[in-house]
Amino acid sequence: MAELEHEQIERNFAEINPPLSQAEAVFEANRCLYCFDAPCMHACPTHIDVPSFIKKIASGNLLGSARVIFDANPIGATCARVCPVEVLCEGACVEKTLMAKPIEIGRLQRYATDYAMNSGRKIYQAGAPNGKSVAVIGSGPAGLSCATFLARLGYAVTIFDKKPLPGGLDTYGMAEYKMTQAVSVKEAEQVADLGVVFRLDTEIISNAENQKPSAENQISFADLQTDFDAVFVGIGLGATNRLNLVDENLDGVIDALDFIERIKTRDWKSVPLGKTVAVIGAGNTAIDAVTQAKRLGAERVLMVYRRTERDISAYQYEYELAKKDGVEFVWQAAPIGILTDADGRISALQCEKTDGSLRLFEIPCDMIIKAIGQTKQTGFLQNIGIQFDEKGRVAVNELMQTSNPKIFAGGDCVNGGAEAVDAAQMGKHAAGGIHFVLSGEHAEFAGARIAPIEKIPAH
Repeated sequence: MAELEHEQIERNFAEINPPLSQAEAVFEANRCLYCFDAPCMHACPTHIDVPSFIKKIASGNLLGSARVIFDANPIGATCARVCPVEVLCEGACVEKTLMAKPIEIGRLQRYATDYAMNSGRKIYQAGAPNGKSVAVIGSGPAGLSCATFLARLGYAVTIFDKKPLPGGLDTYGMAEYKMTQAVSVKEAEQVADLGVVFRLDTEIISNAENQKPSAENQISFADLQTDFDAVFVGIGLGATNRLNLVDENLDGVIDALDFIERIKTRDWKSVPLGKTVAVIGAGNTAIDAVTQAKRLGAERVLMVYRRTERDISAYQYEYELAKKDGVEFVWQAAPIGILTDADGRISALQCEKTDGSLRLFEIPCDMIIKAIGQTKQTGFLQNIGIQFDEKGRVAVNELMQTSNPKIFAGGDCVNGGAEAVDAAQMGKHAAGGIHFVLSGEHAEFAGARIAPIEKIPAH
């Protein structure tokens, strides 16, 4: 185990984008040009009225600012911290062209939403009960968003999640220096304030032959279909893909999301950590793994990728963060084996060059983290009787309705893996789709009709 003092680790995991002071927020808000046809608003998947919420910050109306944000995106506080604003709203900001520095939209969004959540005041109200009920499977961004908009339309909503805390990957899978669990849990509490019922630590089992609930915390999907007027599925993706290597199940080989989840407890000494850590993959989750391994105190951390530097799927700013943290990079290296010492402990990752030479080489390490994408939960989804597209994603129509007209879906199980803000938008559209199917009416929030939508984003 690598060793760092507790205080040093706490400093290493301090927020990389700390909150703005009042003076900073007002100054930044007054930089905004309040564009009429705001490109930042169109760049946001949930289409938050950015000029409006920023103008309200400038005038001191912070609760009104937060209402604008949450009216379009129920997880606005989370997205303020974890959204890739550099390629979304801030990337589209006209000030980036005029002044070479975009408005800090993400930090302003955090300023307003933090104020609202800490004020204890309700942001929005539940609609008058309409006598219909909806079950939501999964309390991640898509599920919370769908539940919020349905509750505001008067539906009785129950969210089911097998984890003990709500929030999905926002709670369990975000790098700790970006966001703590408290933020996403507090957003879920706002959803509960609308009357949405949360049944946590509860597993939904499929309609597979002879599969019946065997414990108090298990519920049959067939019972949900009977007990509710509609069901929304927002279960995300499954386990990390396998490397298909011998000894892949050795102690010291860990999934990136499991590693990150352990870090989220902030019980630093309980997190498994080697002195030399090899992380396989080059996406944003791989970056979260390498940077956090380094910040926990690993002496050497290497990111191993089978392609070249220009092929990485991680955002550029994430890659720059890893470089600043002293992470090393091994390009064009395909893992082919795990080597062990006489005691059966990991000693090296054996790789083959993919540059055409097929040269074999070893990367000495005592811990391996897999960050090579996640499987799709096709087993459960097949057993509840819905169809997939050619990429193995849940197939939905413009109402976010699956092949079973009573079942709707959204989030990563539909788009194959995207940002939290994309999942929130899908949950919003699904709420509109459910409302349209059950009532024949179109729903409007933030001045925009949310169903039907023209097409589903492809990822």
